[in-house]
Amino acid sequence: MTDLSDLPPVWPGRRALAWPGVPLFAALALWVYAVRHTDVSGLDDYGLITALHPTFWAGLAVLTTGFWFTVRDPRRRGGWAAAYVLGLLVMERATQAVVYPTPLYAWAWKHEAVIDHLLTAGGLQTADQVGDMAVYDQWPGFFAAQAALVRLLGVDSTAMFMAWWPLASSLMLLLPLLLIYRTFTEDRRLIWTAVWLFYVANWVGQDYFSPQSVAYALHVGVLAVVLRRFGRSAVRRGQPRQAVWTVVITVMLVAIVISHQLTPGMLVVCLLALCLSRRYRDWVPVVTTVVIFLAWCLTAALPFLSAAMPDMIRSIGDVGANVETGYGATPTGTGAIATSWAARLLSGSVLLLAALGVLRQRVLRHRARPLLLIAAAPLPMFAASSYGSEMIFRVLLFMLPGAAFFAAAALLPKVRTLAADAAAREAGSRQAASAKGNAKGGRRWLGVWLPLAALLGGTLAFVPAYSGKDRINYFPPQEVALVRQLFDQAPDGSLVVAANRNYPLAYDSYWSVDHYWFLDDARSHVDRIVQKPAATLASDMAGVERPARAYFLLTQGQSANSEMNGQLTKAQLDRIRKSVAASPRFRLVAQNSAGWLYVLKQSEGAER
Repeated sequence: MTDLSDLPPVWPGRRALAWPGVPLFAALALWVYAVRHTDVSGLDDYGLITALHPTFWAGLAVLTTGFWFTVRDPRRRGGWAAAYVLGLLVMERATQAVVYPTPLYAWAWKHEAVIDHLLTAGGLQTADQVGDMAVYDQWPGFFAAQAALVRLLGVDSTAMFMAWWPLASSLMLLLPLLLIYRTFTEDRRLIWTAVWLFYVANWVGQDYFSPQSVAYALHVGVLAVVLRRFGRSAVRRGQPRQAVWTVVITVMLVAIVISHQLTPGMLVVCLLALCLSRRYRDWVPVVTTVVIFLAWCLTAALPFLSAAMPDMIRSIGDVGANVETGYGATPTGTGAIATSWAARLLSGSVLLLAALGVLRQRVLRHRARPLLLIAAAPLPMFAASSYGSEMIFRVLLFMLPGAAFFAAAALLPKVRTLAADAAAREAGSRQAASAKGNAKGGRRWLGVWLPLAALLGGTLAFVPAYSGKDRINYFPPQEVALVRQLFDQAPDGSLVVAANRNYPLAYDSYWSVDHYWFLDDARSHVDRIVQKPAATLASDMAGVERPARAYFLLTQGQSANSEMNGQLTKAQLDRIRKSVAASPRFRLVAQNSAGWLYVLKQSEGAER
């Protein structure tokens, strides 16, 4: 294939050095214009895709094209490639923080409630005190760190900054990714293209305000240290330095183990896979990880694991059940199905490119074999657990650092090595470059424009894969205000009944207020609620005694989640809401454009 980076520059001198800034700043200008003219007040089933101003897509195309031609040119400084990647992160991860007035994701709001509880209680609590939510007190690392950050910054809560967490957590990954890729190649084109592909393929959404986001960054950091400092050549340099790096990874391992349940297991299988390579047959990182992991599981996390162990054992080997989504997690409707397919095609394309890169780049099959092992290591986890029907997404996430590297190799005509560059200089690389410059247009098209089309397609596909379900994930200020009004007035011991937990502040005051989400119940009971809504709900809520109250809450976020994930249709939810509104046993407390709040009357009354 022809490599246009070997051609002489079209613009000599300083203009040739500065031209990459033109598409970069043009793309960012288009992005600024787009976010200023994007209206998210009426999201449809395609989420942010149809709400975005068209200039956003133009800016993303300009950015990708500028990056591709910049990174291929050996005369460009590495800072330009880094600037393009940072521009990509701004356009990918900061757009939602700018266009939405409130933070996304019900799970992020849940984590905010856990931190608020930690600040309020002043310490960890058991299941006898906070019920099922005690699991978060058994893995408190992330929440304790965020509580400390809240006090350090002097803000009211993490809601003040958690909308920007996807950008921050993505930036955490940049340095360890660069360290990993530089371990196996000096080719700047391959390194930065791999970083680009990693970010555009990371649509899984685990970069939001969560323990997983930090644990994953630390996971990649541990791999970077092991790959660079625990190979055979590094070990031969001397024990004192090796001891220092062992301490470094131990600190990171402790932070991972006390923050997240799954990541230590993924790290163990990756480190075990590395031991299959002769270059990294060092058992210190594996043993250290296993010892710390087991120590935590057998002490602080033992209450949760003791209760969950029977189900975990039953799921081992049941691959079919571990990868199926099941009721309440099946995309329903044109928009949900389209965005789901966009995500699948994006991941499938990257994995296919990775396989092509392994086949095409023979030098990498040997030189970067440890990275190939790391990419394949998470696959057996399919047989270990369903992880709440999310194991398939987590496996893709942990495969991504290695898969992105080999996918990038598939887009490049030939990966440079130091030895190859030296031989080319001795043979007269300028004559070779001149010969390449006279190659036929067809080969030039294959070598430049076809890979650019693939890169551009993946970059554009990221948006529907990542933001296509924002109708579910976005809660307008009116919905936040309605739920906040509920918890401001609910006495201790009260019960909140809702369709599902997809609304902001759903876990607010969980240590003093109980919750019941009826769509989590058996399907037979859900059918009874649909048939006789007010009577069935009133019966479910009747056990609450004064001064506590029983509330029924139905919001925009619950409806979106129910409709788009195959739970109840809009007509069924409207039937439930109208039945409650017409019942003399319920009284309307508050309502706005985002939902309704009712309270169950505690006096006797006949049911219509």
